[in-house]
Amino acid sequence: MKTLLAPTIPQVPTRLGTWATGSRPPVLTDEEFPQPKVQAGAADLRAIREADLHRALARLADTGTTVLVGRYSLVGPRQDPAGRLAEAQAVIHRRRWTTSITTFDTTEGHAQALRPQLARLFAALDAGEIHGIVAVSQADISPFPDTYAHTLTVLRARRGFLALARNETSI
Repeated sequence: MKTLLAPTIPQVPTRLGTWATGSRPPVLTDEEFPQPKVQAGAADLRAIREADLHRALARLADTGTTVLVGRYSLVGPRQDPAGRLAEAQAVIHRRRWTTSITTFDTTEGHAQALRPQLARLFAALDAGEIHGIVAVSQADISPFPDTYAHTLTVLRARRGFLALARNETSI
């Protein structure tokens, strides 16, 4: 049997509680507009890192927990990591923390973003084996401010911290 009515297709909701109406986009109600990315300077990054450090140390002191850290360094091809790891150890010794993992990555043969030992430290942080990471400088984590800031955010979300022997403007 033939009909003169066109088949109807039900409209799929674009957002919970709203229905698509014509070709206009749905109206934003209680959502925020996307904010432009603001690049943090070295002083801002240092302030963020130190606030995270103080917050984590206060939490550990309240529970009477010994601070366990992982020592980390990023070195170039055929570069001996001993010097940089010793500089990180000086921070650990001065603060009377305990080192449970000492490791380093090298940039040889792969991109700087691929760091299996740094990933190992993040896994140890998740497992509760360490509470934070001690490195020499920001360059051990990332020379790029956005990537470094993201790493600080990830550490904060995992209730960890990053302590540096040098400030964010040093290499």
